[in-house]
Amino acid sequence: MLSFIGNIYASDTAPAMSDPAWLAESRASIKAEKYDQAIKQLQTANDTSSADWNNLMGYSLRKKQPPDLVGSEKYYQAALKIDPSHRGALEYYGKLKLINNDLPGAEALLARLNKACPLGCEEYSDLKGAIQKYKSKK
Repeated sequence: MLSFIGNIYASDTAPAMSDPAWLAESRASIKAEKYDQAIKQLQTANDTSSADWNNLMGYSLRKKQPPDLVGSEKYYQAALKIDPSHRGALEYYGKLKLINNDLPGAEALLARLNKACPLGCEEYSDLKGAIQKYKSKK
């Protein structure tokens, strides 16, 4: 599912009828840009075996002020360990790599996204655009 966050998206898998309550609650907090609230909701749920949970935790830590980039990376890595093709985690981890001036790392994640959605997807387009913007500033 793609949740609109201004002109940014929090991507995870599509919602199912059996999605836990924390997923909807944390998505709503993220959509409202209440990242500290989303982190608290996710911590309460503590569903560390979920790639979506790890992705949303990583996203919230990256977006909160001040950001926790080390913590964010840990959760993106955990999401990708659970689901190596998790499109949201691949995109957001790639953007984190750019924040950390790791262009080769971001490009490697873009290549993985290309394999995860060979017909194209929003996450691929967004990370590709972020990489192009990063390169134009260098």
